[in-house]
Amino acid sequence: MLTELTIRNFAIIDDLSVTFDEGLTIMTGETGAGKSIIIDAVQLLTGARASVEYVRHGAKKAEIMGLFYVDESYSRLKQFAQEYDIALQDDMLVLERNITSKGKSICKINGKIVTLSILKIFGTMLASIHSQHDTIHLMDVNNHLYLLDQFGTEKISPMKKAYQKEYEKLKALQNDYNKLAENEQQTAQRIDLLSFQLNELEQAALTEDEDNILQEERDQLQHFEKIYQAVQQSYYVLHGDGKVLEQLTIAKDQLTEVGNLNEDMEAKGTEMTNLFYQLEEMSFDLRDYKDSMYYDEDRLNEIESRLAELNRLKKKYGATVEEMLQYQTKISKELQTLENKDHHLEHLKVQIEEQTALALKKAENMTAIRKETATSLISLMEKELQDLYLPDARFSVDMKVEESLGMDGIDHIEFMLSSNKGEPLKPLSKTASGGELSRIMLAINKIFAAHDEISTVIFDEIDTGVSGRVAQSIAEKMYQISKSTQVLGITHLSQVAAMCDNHLVIQKAERNNRTVTTIKQLDNDDKIHELAKMITGNELTNAALEHAEQLLEMTDTYKEAVSS
Repeated sequence: MLTELTIRNFAIIDDLSVTFDEGLTIMTGETGAGKSIIIDAVQLLTGARASVEYVRHGAKKAEIMGLFYVDESYSRLKQFAQEYDIALQDDMLVLERNITSKGKSICKINGKIVTLSILKIFGTMLASIHSQHDTIHLMDVNNHLYLLDQFGTEKISPMKKAYQKEYEKLKALQNDYNKLAENEQQTAQRIDLLSFQLNELEQAALTEDEDNILQEERDQLQHFEKIYQAVQQSYYVLHGDGKVLEQLTIAKDQLTEVGNLNEDMEAKGTEMTNLFYQLEEMSFDLRDYKDSMYYDEDRLNEIESRLAELNRLKKKYGATVEEMLQYQTKISKELQTLENKDHHLEHLKVQIEEQTALALKKAENMTAIRKETATSLISLMEKELQDLYLPDARFSVDMKVEESLGMDGIDHIEFMLSSNKGEPLKPLSKTASGGELSRIMLAINKIFAAHDEISTVIFDEIDTGVSGRVAQSIAEKMYQISKSTQVLGITHLSQVAAMCDNHLVIQKAERNNRTVTTIKQLDNDDKIHELAKMITGNELTNAALEHAEQLLEMTDTYKEAVSS
């Protein structure tokens, strides 16, 4: 949910920070105070197109930042975060949008600069904004299948996972078939290329770790003189004029002789004896190594030539001999497949037919469950519409079976609606407008609030043009939605404002000869006065105050009934 929103230098907003809580938050205030500007800011934060006109006059840039809390249930959003390498810290997601006075827009998610399209992906999963003329998320037919599946997720989700596993296998087989079924000219060219490469690698007769072994031997030969001198001098120190071993023999014998007279010297004598034999053995090793050393210039030239050949091949087939050997194995298999192309194509065709039948069976099972789910959704939707005083409204789910399999199966889903008696069902995007459309959107949101992974729903004056019992029903639906999803709303109706858990008043003020927007959290007494103003205007009367108190008492009674 949206926990904090910070706006700077945006339209008439100078510097504004507001904290939002769970439940239903309502924003009220006079026309022009800046209520819709706050919604505009959230829309930009969730990926809407920006305009330089949003930047406050005289400022270099407008800044918008929103802090969202994302709990463990938002698996789809977390999957996208992982895909775009965006780290979630303490289940928090910070969206930022800066708009410069020159028209440039900078988008960030958790401090990482992203494109506007990526910001929009995350924004539309975090917040859904609705007005009478802006209901993008629910009106978009591309979202209807996802919404239906979310509504029936308990049954559909495991079936979809099983289907998608088989579908991925099918796509892999189809890709293999398409690659192999390229035109004859391309196949012939590929065979020629692979044959040449395989022949060159086979002629090279590569052996495992050959390059490293040769480089080590070359280093030995290139530094032969230096190594020989070091070995010879070391041996000479032990056995030459210095006679280190002879001197050690004397020391060893002396300590051994007095060892039976002194325990400490006995131990030292043993140590000296061990040291003498270690050095003697080392001297023998140095002598043998020195005698075996032989400088072979022809061998050095041979190694240099071989390494040059390996380096030439590495430029074409891999950075190491190991990689080249792996590539050799790979192209050998591919060449064998291409040379037996017809046989492999027939085999793949049979596999594709079998896999298609398997995936289709799972897709058809999913279709059957979706039909059952659609029936439940229709019944629930029509009940919600009746509660909103649209008794003649009819809702339907249009299901068409596609000819080809897709990632989500074979179903194309579109929500249909008829808001008045005698009217045919039409796509949701082409239905009624005004007050009817507001109630339809509320009904849909009420049903999907618990199933859609969107954490915040915003209603921007969707109650315009309604009053009386319809206004009360809208207030009740908004509160019901807020029981499972954070709801923010802008309203001019006292019935809706009275239903809120948190009441914010947006006001205009003058600061340094400029108009700015301010925001105030109301306590219960302030809320009564604000409701009274909404009922009668700025003039407060005792009757209006009493009416406001009664309205709050009625909403408290309703909330208690809903919670019980």
